[in-house]
Amino acid sequence: MSLGAELGRRLRERDLGAAPPTLNLLESTTPADRAQAAALLGEVSPARLRGEAAGHIVGVTGPPGAGKSTLLSALLHAWRSRGRTVAMLAVDPSSRRSGGALLGDRARIEFDPADRGVFIRSTAAGERLGGLAWGTRAAAQALAAAFDVVVIETVGVGQAETEVAEVADTVVVVVQPGSGDVLQFLKSGIMEIPDLLVVTKADLGQIALSARRDLSAALRSLGRRSTQVLAVSSLPPPTGIDELRESLDERRRELGRDGARALTARRLRARRAGALTDFTVEHGQRGLRALGGRRAAEHWLAAQEPTLDEPALRALLEGRMASP
Repeated sequence: MSLGAELGRRLRERDLGAAPPTLNLLESTTPADRAQAAALLGEVSPARLRGEAAGHIVGVTGPPGAGKSTLLSALLHAWRSRGRTVAMLAVDPSSRRSGGALLGDRARIEFDPADRGVFIRSTAAGERLGGLAWGTRAAAQALAAAFDVVVIETVGVGQAETEVAEVADTVVVVVQPGSGDVLQFLKSGIMEIPDLLVVTKADLGQIALSARRDLSAALRSLGRRSTQVLAVSSLPPPTGIDELRESLDERRRELGRDGARALTARRLRARRAGALTDFTVEHGQRGLRALGGRRAAEHWLAAQEPTLDEPALRALLEGRMASP
């Protein structure tokens, strides 16, 4: 059995020790490792798992300094106190020299290094405007086969950083009160993204309550009444963290109801969007024109077998481009 297939098998069997070598393999760009990565993803594909991976993929984004890492430290403790296994992928800006993660964001998330139920890794954003490199998206999908919760934490927020919404089952946008974030959200259209909005530093009192009220009003004006707005404080004793955890749990239950149709549809869209995005990064607008344009490519992908993983979908796109 190849390395990629072996790692995929271990993830299917919920062997959490397979996480580090899985990330190493998926972040490699050599042709040989890409082939192994495809084998790995094939082993944790919906066809192999006989359904979508059970883990809940949570995307967390928000402006720098909003308190995402502090919030995740508290949320991680809440998950682990209930026996949930958690993988966190902290997406950092890339070094122009090495291409690696620049900030090492996992250093700001507090956790017990000896806890084998937790895996935290800083990953590089690469040159992707959407903020997520291929390896990060693939890692989230693969780790969801082994971990109960997979978190993708992205740096910054804006129209160019919305790709996390294509990957995650649930998107959490974090803002801090009194920073002008609410106004910036209204200007940038970010209000269309979140399933949950979290106002940090609730211990500030009235200013946090005002931010929560303004965000709720903005959501109502957009017709997004189902999007929750929560206020939390990560300072001891933390407040609102259990409510946030319960809201995330309820969101996962909602996605899993009715034969998991909602979850399947969301992840299916994510795989197809990811394959098309990677194809476009590699082949540019010329490649898209060879497919008849983006809309034609999207329609064609929608007609493909729903259990295909991203590498298989991208291979089909390249084959279609090459065909006369």
